Amino acid sequence: MKRKALMTAALVCGFIVCLAATFTDISGKWTGPITLPDGNQLQLNYTFKVEGNSLTGTGQGDGNPADIKEGKITGNDISFKVYDDNGEVIPHNGKYYPDGDSISMNIEAHGNRFHTTLKRVADK
Repeated sequence: MKRKALMTAALVCGFIVCLAATFTDISGKWTGPITLPDGNQLQLNYTFKVEGNSLTGTGQGDGNPADIKEGKITGNDISFKVYDDNGEVIPHNGKYYPDGDSISMNIEAHGNRFHTTLKRVADK
């Protein structure tokens, strides 16, 4: 009887881990706008790659694509840094919402704080 209970518990735990991995898989292309201090909008584009709890990829605004560094995923929380063309560190912190397939992202760049909602770019 103990063996059956242990096997059931192991299967349930395995299912939960697989389900959690599915909900936090943000691999792929994402895009969203930010409003600049002058009132203009800038479209941000990201390509995320997830391996376990590590997040890598690239981010791009109006310059060249920049590598995502120090990326982490903890549950539905994500954080990473992008270094712009001038070497400035741009921290990003956000939360992934699987039900709406969106990421609420806070960004600190050039002395300003920005917020955007990233949406997954559909594969063509």
